[in-house]
Amino acid sequence: MRKAAIFMHGKIAGWLTQDEEGYHFAYDQQYLQSEVPEPVSLTLPLQEAPFNDKVLFPFFDGLIPEGWLLDIAEKNWKLNPRDRMGLLLACCKDCIGAVSVQPVNEEAT
Repeated sequence: MRKAAIFMHGKIAGWLTQDEEGYHFAYDQQYLQSEVPEPVSLTLPLQEAPFNDKVLFPFFDGLIPEGWLLDIAEKNWKLNPRDRMGLLLACCKDCIGAVSVQPVNEEAT
């Protein structure tokens, strides 16, 4: 299983995981109870129930670079272009905009 912390404006907003059943995104409870929580995407509205899908959610997939920048990332980090979660974890730590993605090492916790 791979896991990422999803940040919105520098604050933890939720958790994205990948396992043998697919992808799961759940908002953090403290984030939902904060004064003015914002959804990370219009396609992932604020809710307590997790979102589940067999493929990476289009919003997160859209954060992954394309074209020559993706080519550089694939070559430098030896990433498989079909491993969308791997690309997201490697390339989206410092995205343009409000959302950023930080890998979570489950073994360290």
